[in-house]
Amino acid sequence: MACCVLQITGLIFGGVGMVGTLAATVMPQWRVSAYIDGNIVVFETIWEGLWMDCISQLGIRLQCKFYDSVLALPPPLEVFRALMCIAVVLSIISFLMAIVGVKYTHRTKEDPQGISIFILAAGVAFLLTGILVLIPVSWTGGSIIRDFYDPQVPMPLKRELGAALYVGWVSTVLLIAAGAMYCSFWCWADTSSKSRYPLLSRHRLHKPDLAGGPSLSVHAYV
Repeated sequence: MACCVLQITGLIFGGVGMVGTLAATVMPQWRVSAYIDGNIVVFETIWEGLWMDCISQLGIRLQCKFYDSVLALPPPLEVFRALMCIAVVLSIISFLMAIVGVKYTHRTKEDPQGISIFILAAGVAFLLTGILVLIPVSWTGGSIIRDFYDPQVPMPLKRELGAALYVGWVSTVLLIAAGAMYCSFWCWADTSSKSRYPLLSRHRLHKPDLAGGPSLSVHAYV
């Protein structure tokens, strides 16, 4: 029962992390304009994302524009795009493998070794997805904080942490938690299979060959 709850919880965490990864990838709020010059009335808010820039005017009118040229983008932004796209695809694959693993677990409870194949693949994929999301999100957050406290950066160019970064961090935690749960279940399944069938591998190694059976019997009688 506890293992079933662990798998369902990991599936929920992985699904939410998958949705969060997709949301963080498409959200433009990676970098948000910072107003620290003492102005009380602010008419515009600038958002900078992986794919577009947006300007929000009084929270009513929103204008977004995709980046004109891919080749003109900074190299870190191109890398972040690639990492997040890979993370989205891998999170979907991980979630599908987790679904297959959960269904296979309930259908073949007598074969823990077969269960562990799907569970281990889903767990490793979730962990890798969390790492892929963590790299661009943390790198961007670190650069924003560094520029914010750098006196050489002009005030209009200073940015704050956007909502997409927080979504990415939460998704990273959920994905890593899901991967840890499935890897833990794999360890349990592998240990259970060894404890329940300690002589299974030895029996398979010493299993008589049907094709060679008659020859052995002939030699025995001779």
